[in-house]
Amino acid sequence: MIEIGIVLCAFIIDLAVGDPRALPHPVVGMGYAIRKLEQPLRSAARTGWLQKAASPLVRRISDPGDRALRIAGMAYPLLLVGGSFAATWLLLYGLSLIHPWLAYATSAWLISTTVAAKGLGDAGMEIYRLLKEGNMEKARYALSMIVGRDTDNLSEGEITRGAVETVAENIVDAILSPLFYALIGGAPLAMAYRAANTLDSMVGYKNDKYIQLGWASARFDDLANWIPARLSALFIAAAAWLLQAQAKRSLRTVTKYARLHPSPNSGYPESAVAGALGIQLGGLNYYKGVASDRARMGEPIHSLQAEHIRQTVRLMYVSSALFVVAISLAAFGLAIALF
Repeated sequence: MIEIGIVLCAFIIDLAVGDPRALPHPVVGMGYAIRKLEQPLRSAARTGWLQKAASPLVRRISDPGDRALRIAGMAYPLLLVGGSFAATWLLLYGLSLIHPWLAYATSAWLISTTVAAKGLGDAGMEIYRLLKEGNMEKARYALSMIVGRDTDNLSEGEITRGAVETVAENIVDAILSPLFYALIGGAPLAMAYRAANTLDSMVGYKNDKYIQLGWASARFDDLANWIPARLSALFIAAAAWLLQAQAKRSLRTVTKYARLHPSPNSGYPESAVAGALGIQLGGLNYYKGVASDRARMGEPIHSLQAEHIRQTVRLMYVSSALFVVAISLAAFGLAIALF
């Protein structure tokens, strides 16, 4: 029962205060460790013994340097994810020896740092506000802070699409997944998930620099988000029903379009939101001038407008709250059944 209360408190803390800049954030430390590890891992991949050892393990990659990079990259999730879990567990264990409630309070705060509902909502609503004011230049800049695509020449509809896609996708990464793992394994598992997600955001790219070194990190993140992503479609549809949007169309859109997304997970929340709002997501993006045409998801019943950002943020908050209530009730019921 205490674990359920801690997760609920963590969610409330995030909604109330988000991530205060005055307090240290664990993700900053994770990012520092990821950057510091990169050069040693690349150096290890250049050694002859690792290239030879990698040959029987990664046969389908012909280049020995690429094979070694892929094997070396496996150290990222092993060290960062495992290290985050162990460090958090040891911290809480030490605090529990002083007083259990000190450990409980720290656990709630640590879990809240893995959740970003307030930050995500605030970022989306800032773009919405700027578009409503007609300040396209600042809206493009605000969008550039939360997406990787080029934003300099985007229209209102394209700015809206970028904001909606980002908020929708991060319903999983920034909210449902950390809460899911927090309920299973407390703050240590929530921090381990955040480490995996941070790794993916820093080295999980399919470009020349990271396609081999970041392969294990990207796959690990995909695996970690697999269940929460699919659950997100159900909770977004439930939120759509509560908000008098199109719940049935949301689920139909997921079944038709989710698999078309290049990510094995992001298509679920994005297509669920697209169906609920009657809009089409996906399309042509540019990344440092290079075109990337993603599959379209949803039917363009309505043209993309700033109002869709506000509606997506509302779906995010309601679906997240429903998820917290549902997993808490499920955990409570399981505890009653077992004891």
